[in-house]
Amino acid sequence: MMRCIGLMSGTSLDGVDGVLAAFDPDSLQPAGVQAHVHQAFAPSLSQELLALNQPGGTDELQRAALAGNALALVYAQVVARLLEQSGCPAEQVAAIGAHGQTVRHRPQALDGIGYSLQIGNGALLAERCGITTVCDFRAADVAAGGQGAPLVPAFHSSCFGGSGVATAVLNVGGIANLTLLRPQGVGGFDTGPGNMLLDLWCARHWARPFDADGARAATGRVRSDLLAEFAADPYFDLPPPKSSGRDHFHARWLDERLRRAGCEHAAPEDVMATLAELTVTCVTEALARHMPGVRRLRVCGGGAFNSHLMRRWRELLPDVDVATTASDGVPPDQVEALAFAWFAALRLAGRTANLPAVTGARGPRVLGAIHAAPQRR
Repeated sequence: MMRCIGLMSGTSLDGVDGVLAAFDPDSLQPAGVQAHVHQAFAPSLSQELLALNQPGGTDELQRAALAGNALALVYAQVVARLLEQSGCPAEQVAAIGAHGQTVRHRPQALDGIGYSLQIGNGALLAERCGITTVCDFRAADVAAGGQGAPLVPAFHSSCFGGSGVATAVLNVGGIANLTLLRPQGVGGFDTGPGNMLLDLWCARHWARPFDADGARAATGRVRSDLLAEFAADPYFDLPPPKSSGRDHFHARWLDERLRRAGCEHAAPEDVMATLAELTVTCVTEALARHMPGVRRLRVCGGGAFNSHLMRRWRELLPDVDVATTASDGVPPDQVEALAFAWFAALRLAGRTANLPAVTGARGPRVLGAIHAAPQRR
């Protein structure tokens, strides 16, 4: 078996998920996860990464470089824990696939090419771990005219396709993205906010990093006037390919819409319930528009552990089998890290990894920059 490590830190900014996974050396199909580790970010690192998502401040270039170093060191700690947990020596790992931390996402913008910027330090990670490291997965797709995101639909197709049943895979991180596994081909796009605005509101009003199990949202009342103001954002009506992030959905976005709806002084629980309903309805309306015949919805990411969100999807999709990806053999907190282990395996094999129908790129591209493991005496 070919072993690779996948490391993912997403827009929720809560920490790093890592997996050590085995792949069939010929087909590169996943053959099992041998270890999984989650490591939370130190609050100071989370705060600096969040600050770097917005322009302004002093010495951004130096701060981004140092935050990239700090992130690489956290990644290296996760790799060490994976190797210890599995008993696998570093020499038996073919590669690390490290997504990096997205701090700006502006594909096709500004000069017509745009960019998607993930900070990190692949060379430092390879040096500290002694393992070849693959990073910068989105750049080649953006260079080919694509959005650079979402990339995971290719993995979802490989991992969850083939059931013969019309299936959608929903990843609910800071941003939510859908993969549509249809007979006519794989589709996918970012639907809009996932946990990001929920986490922001929870931190602001209850000094908690997230709404555990959706408990706050479950006690609130959905404000239809506020929900309509949220849903009026033009992003939701854009046709795919499309992707988004903190460049679009952020605190100013939320506060402006609260003001427009006259809800600046609404009960915090009601705003939380309305934000949760936005996450839910973005997905259900996207399915109605782009995959009305869906029969299975498989949910992964942090949102899969939010029983309020899961309950609402089951209520709004009564004819759909709604479950987490655990029912298909992959725990929901391992899917994205496993995807980037798979992308690393594809890069070493020189195989293309993007789906042009999803990202809008001009064609298939080999993704990722390789930092070779240092030579040891």
